[in-house]
Amino acid sequence: MEDVILIRYGEIYLKGLNRPFFENMLIKNIKKALEEFGDIQVKKGQGRLYVEKIKDMRGAISRLSKIFGIISVSPAIKLSKDMESIEDGVRVIMRDAISKHGTDNITFKVESRRSDKSFPKNSMELNKELGAFLLKEFPNLKVDVHNPQVLISVEIREWAYVYHEVIDGVGGMPIGTNGKATLLLSGGIDSPVAGWMIAKRGVELSAVYYHSVPYTSERAKQKVIDLARVLSEYSGRIKLYVVPFTKIQQDIYINCPEAQLTILMRRFMMKIAEEIAKRENAKVLVTGESIGQVASQTLESLVVTDDAVDMPVLRPLVGFDKVEIMDLAKEIGTYDISILPYEDCCTVFVPKHPVTRPKLESVKKAEGLLDVDTLIKEALDNLEIIKI
Repeated sequence: MEDVILIRYGEIYLKGLNRPFFENMLIKNIKKALEEFGDIQVKKGQGRLYVEKIKDMRGAISRLSKIFGIISVSPAIKLSKDMESIEDGVRVIMRDAISKHGTDNITFKVESRRSDKSFPKNSMELNKELGAFLLKEFPNLKVDVHNPQVLISVEIREWAYVYHEVIDGVGGMPIGTNGKATLLLSGGIDSPVAGWMIAKRGVELSAVYYHSVPYTSERAKQKVIDLARVLSEYSGRIKLYVVPFTKIQQDIYINCPEAQLTILMRRFMMKIAEEIAKRENAKVLVTGESIGQVASQTLESLVVTDDAVDMPVLRPLVGFDKVEIMDLAKEIGTYDISILPYEDCCTVFVPKHPVTRPKLESVKKAEGLLDVDTLIKEALDNLEIIKI
């Protein structure tokens, strides 16, 4: 009898002949995420993965529940495929369930799955015999096949596995299976959620943060680092580029029409992010913009912003409203950090009446008043890289 974690995955099933690639990438990500838990082993079974040799079961499950590609996990017992061993296993699992409920006066059901068709008993026979065994071992139990308080699951695969808990994962695709993207990460609510959504599709992230000293403080920078750290719990390691942005903002403020400050600033951000993305071999940029949320996110503004770069720009929140974004931020654990009251560069030099329907020709004319190439080069030459 051995404690294991049973892992289920979803979309990977649909990958046909490419399925081993996705499975192996998921196994790689699991091993990396569980490095601190000692010399664990990850094994591949029939449509399942198993983590063995675990010293901290709950800690490992918490980490696994945030790995993209995993739809659910179960702490389980691995047993020999004979009835005596399986009965011992269901007894142990039922005791665990009773301890969690605080009473043995509960309803239960046994649900078996026999993937190994050479096993002498079919699923219905297993359910009946193991249910009778548990009623004998725990006289206060009652059977409820429709809405049981405890579901004892038995899987007959390479080994027999018994469990009663199913902990949801985040689903999606394993990180590293769909290329790389560079996220424009501010200290706000939206961009971390956008990064999470893209990473969920198996995309590896790097991130860019624009820091405007002395107008933005070290606490604002730390806030972004903390957001990147939360994201990394799902996406794996993130390389965060901290770009000095004060000189660019000052030059725009001094030389360009006030109403265009925000849209010009956004174009510089995109241009710099594109250069960093090329260094990272990333294929797309990612932003947290949503149509109509602020002046720089009208359709006209987004078109003018996109014109600044040749690289595709993904906006996973484009059709979300603010409440939906906030709810997802709370779910993934970034919301409480995002609402900390430390200003980012987007709140610096904000025009009183920003243009909401900018004309590309007019914006390019204003941009022509600046030494764009020199400003971008200076920013890139003085950036800081933080590995998270």
